[in-house]
Amino acid sequence: MMKKPFLMAMLMLSIWAGKAEARDYNIVAYGAKSDTMYLSTKAVQQAIDDCSMAGGGRVIVPTGQYKIGSIVLKSDVHLYLEQGATLYGSTDLKDYLPMKSDYVSLRTQTSTIQLIYAEKVKNVVIDGFGTIDGQGRDFKKLTWNDEGITRPHLIRFIQSEDITIKDVTMKNSGCWMQHYLACDRMRIDGIKVFNRNNYNNDALDIDGCHEVIIKGIMADSDDDGITLKSTSPRLCENICISDCVISSHCNAVKLGTETNGGFRNINISGIVVKPSNDQSSQFFGAPSKIGTSALSLEIVDGGVLENVSASDFTVEGTESPIFIRLGNRGRGYKLKETAKGLSGKGNEDTITELIPIEHVGRIDGIRLDNFLIRNAGPVGCSITGLPGYPVRNVWLSNISIHHQGGVKESGLKVINDSVANEKENAYPEATMWGNLPAKGFYLRHTRNVHFDNVEVITKTPDARPDFVLSDTED
Repeated sequence: MMKKPFLMAMLMLSIWAGKAEARDYNIVAYGAKSDTMYLSTKAVQQAIDDCSMAGGGRVIVPTGQYKIGSIVLKSDVHLYLEQGATLYGSTDLKDYLPMKSDYVSLRTQTSTIQLIYAEKVKNVVIDGFGTIDGQGRDFKKLTWNDEGITRPHLIRFIQSEDITIKDVTMKNSGCWMQHYLACDRMRIDGIKVFNRNNYNNDALDIDGCHEVIIKGIMADSDDDGITLKSTSPRLCENICISDCVISSHCNAVKLGTETNGGFRNINISGIVVKPSNDQSSQFFGAPSKIGTSALSLEIVDGGVLENVSASDFTVEGTESPIFIRLGNRGRGYKLKETAKGLSGKGNEDTITELIPIEHVGRIDGIRLDNFLIRNAGPVGCSITGLPGYPVRNVWLSNISIHHQGGVKESGLKVINDSVANEKENAYPEATMWGNLPAKGFYLRHTRNVHFDNVEVITKTPDARPDFVLSDTED
């Protein structure tokens, strides 16, 4: 009588053990070779497909060096890179798949290429102590807006949910290292990023995503470091960024430049900004190793920025450490085609252009606390809106700025002439006016800005006052 239950238990245990073994899909078993002369794309993709079809599991990249072109991740797949494993991106554009998303944003209306792509997936993990190297220096810049066209992203996720990126090292993308667009519930934790080998070499771009935790990143990038964007009406919302070390020739942490939807409920804390240890090349940014800004908060394409807090920044360098800007560039996110004359054979020539945003955005509600800044450039910091569109409700406390200084009385007229041009439509950049009228903070078109315990110390004497106010109230 006892044999039947015993046999059933053994059968169930055998089935469970079989399933547990099937959870790992080693790419070598699918034909991948640790040989950078051999293209292992098909092997890696087949492992991903089989893993997803079976209901999920781990795709293992074992110790070794593997070359791939574009791969497409699927739901419930855990891509695990063992320590000593490197996935190298092919340097041949023919090995990349052009992908066209149906999600409408500034950068999805043409096909794009990327090494690792995912769209409308759920429960995906990329982790381990291995490396993904895009070999991006081999992709030459051909036109002004060729990022993702002839220079591939390393990673791109669109409209995906419950995504974890953890511990891996990422190197040398053809443009942005990683772009997450319209994704929900993401965790990016403990990754290391080095991206200083081409134009548009951002470290991390979060674009119109909700419920995101970014923690413990070590990032060294030629272009912006950690960047929140909004290239569609979808806001970046409910995002926490903490405990990161960032080097950048441009902006260490930036909300912008694209701001069609905007930013709401953003908390940033525990950030160290430092010069890069590698100054072998530079494509963008301040003409020195110290970078453009530590924190840039921008609305220039419509959109709203509200309920944003940043605290506990320790900053070495940057030309203009804090930059808050409400502008009116008005760049839209939708393309339209318009007729341009007739060819004489019944065919119209067309041109493609962006539909502009026809309203000014809003900045209302920022709190900055505990910024310690050393060895900054002489530019100064700024909080600027536009006539009739002020920046509202900003609190700044416990801020210590030590910078180069050195502006003489004779140079003040040049500075004042420069800021007379409000540059309403210009690309927002912390150094857009050069040295500012104040060696501390220059405020123009603001309402209800509070300063508490702010000090500005210059290395050499500086003729400018600590604060200059223009069209400010409260």
